[in-house]
Amino acid sequence: MRAVVQRVSQASVSVDEQISGAIGPGLLVLLGVGKNDSEQDAALLADKIANLRIFDDEQGLMNLSLLETQGEMLVVSQFTLFGDCRKGRRPSYSTAAPPAEAVRLYEQFIREIRARQITVATGKFQAMMNVTLVNNGPVTLLLDTEKQF
Repeated sequence: MRAVVQRVSQASVSVDEQISGAIGPGLLVLLGVGKNDSEQDAALLADKIANLRIFDDEQGLMNLSLLETQGEMLVVSQFTLFGDCRKGRRPSYSTAAPPAEAVRLYEQFIREIRARQITVATGKFQAMMNVTLVNNGPVTLLLDTEKQF
């Protein structure tokens, strides 16, 4: 699984000009599922993201996690995170999971986050979405359960 994690002051996602999910301070997670991913990857990534120490403490140092700040999370599916642009000009998505498997693991990731008592908002799987955010910092991190980066 791959994730782009952004620390935000606020974020929302709309489908057909209707907001489907919105949060205040917390994390926007763009989540991609690969064809070799499993439930263990969903659990590992959820735990990693929930515990990333990327929020400021009283001294202004990034020492606090989403769990400690009681922030919210907006999770948006994004298969294009598995786009391979190394050859030619058209990305290949051959390593992305098929939709049925991807939605299953996307939903598993969300369950893992909710099990940690984190408020979660979501987009709509396989929909054309518009994401709006205020990146706080800016802080943006890339995570990959296969440790490709």
